[in-house]
Amino acid sequence: MRRFGRASEMPDALAGTLGRCGSLEVRLARGPREIWRAQRLRYRVFYQEMSAKPDVVSRMFRRDADRFDAACDHLLVIDHAARGRFGGVRPKVVGTYRLMRQGAAMRLGGFYTQGEFDLGPMIARHPGLRFLELGRSCVLEPYRGKRTIELLWRGICAYIRHHRIDAMFGCASFDGTDPDALAVPLSFLHHNARSTGAWGAAARPDRHVAMDRLPAEVLDAKLALRQMPPLIKAYLRLGARFGTGAVVDRQFGTTDVLVILPVAAIDQRYFDYYGDEGQHYAA
Repeated sequence: MRRFGRASEMPDALAGTLGRCGSLEVRLARGPREIWRAQRLRYRVFYQEMSAKPDVVSRMFRRDADRFDAACDHLLVIDHAARGRFGGVRPKVVGTYRLMRQGAAMRLGGFYTQGEFDLGPMIARHPGLRFLELGRSCVLEPYRGKRTIELLWRGICAYIRHHRIDAMFGCASFDGTDPDALAVPLSFLHHNARSTGAWGAAARPDRHVAMDRLPAEVLDAKLALRQMPPLIKAYLRLGARFGTGAVVDRQFGTTDVLVILPVAAIDQRYFDYYGDEGQHYAA
């Protein structure tokens, strides 16, 4: 994938602001320094706030970084009214999403998600479609509200329209590594939102953890939804389905599920809400 070091090198439709809400702006990272800022945010959320275990390099540089970053585009939410440590205004990256298109993934030997889930058969069943991996989503704690999430989706909406993406997928995580403690929401996803047929995909056999831990007839749907992380509930509202089997990621302290979201499955009202080419500005 071609990297974008300056705004003038980006496609015109993606070079500038993709959405604003008050002091918050969503746009793509412009060069290595802004990618570094996204990596610092990921470190703060995943390693300092949550229970991920950093390796020596990550701990030394206080960044969450891997070999996929250079091949991805990085969506940022920036607060232009944030204050620095000495009180002055200093714009700050407060939310991010990592976007990896299929061509870049193939040059690296596959998507990040393929370390946990077997995507090959699903992708092979759709040879003419363009796939996009969504990953490394995180938002700084004070900003975890509707405005930031909607801005991220405005940016994604603009991106998928510009690149004519047909389907998105990626890992979404529950905090914790005990699947039995997550039996209610995992079983709900398995029985009510499992992707099958042409869009079916499963956890790799060596990492597969069963999600149907409780029978459908004993599930309390309201309780299941209360136990869902906000990101997974947002995917459900958009029409996403989930792969068969979960994966326990002990480095990040999470139980991961595979999200599968064909663009054609998204209700048109969401595209209308997020605005033409993502340029609509939030109220």
